Amino acid sequence: MRIHKVLETTYAEGPGCRFCVWVQGCQQHCDGCFATALWAYDGGTVCSVQELCAQLYAVRDTVCGVTLLGGEPFDQAAELAEFAAEAHRLGKTVLTFTGYTYAFLQNGDCAAHHALLDQTDLLIDGKFEQSLTDYSRPLVGSSNQRFLFLTDAIPPQEIAAYKNRFEIRTDAAGRVTINGMGNIEKLKQYTATIEGVQYG
Repeated sequence: MRIHKVLETTYAEGPGCRFCVWVQGCQQHCDGCFATALWAYDGGTVCSVQELCAQLYAVRDTVCGVTLLGGEPFDQAAELAEFAAEAHRLGKTVLTFTGYTYAFLQNGDCAAHHALLDQTDLLIDGKFEQSLTDYSRPLVGSSNQRFLFLTDAIPPQEIAAYKNRFEIRTDAAGRVTINGMGNIEKLKQYTATIEGVQYG
């Protein structure tokens, strides 16, 4: 599969310390998207499910769950369903973001979509709609996006208590990356003077 980035530990992509996978490739192309670098299907790097599982296994005692986002996770649903199943075997929760609607995924005849839904505890569905921008809720950027608790592994009250935040990292080459959710416009103003900053 094509992966944009993996953070083995993050507190800014869902409740608790989570293993986060950004997949590469998205056809939604939402107006106002701040992660346009993830749109191209030939970007990122190739990663096998086994390699991803090995990374998760290395931090299994640190993280409480995994978060799948992108890009569009359901465009690589078969591989991510296999990875999510391994996360569940390790006792971890699975939070999956998608630009598709739950009805589209559930009512379609794509076996891979159904497999990933079966391995998802909390689904956050819906495209980012710039005209409906709303950062008052955790983890989402527009009011149309929904929290669908497909199992009871992540309780609604845990999401309600979660506070949006950003994490800012620098690597050995001095590159700055930012992940998390909050007021994106304020963040862009804050980081306008940082050359080459990458979001997502």
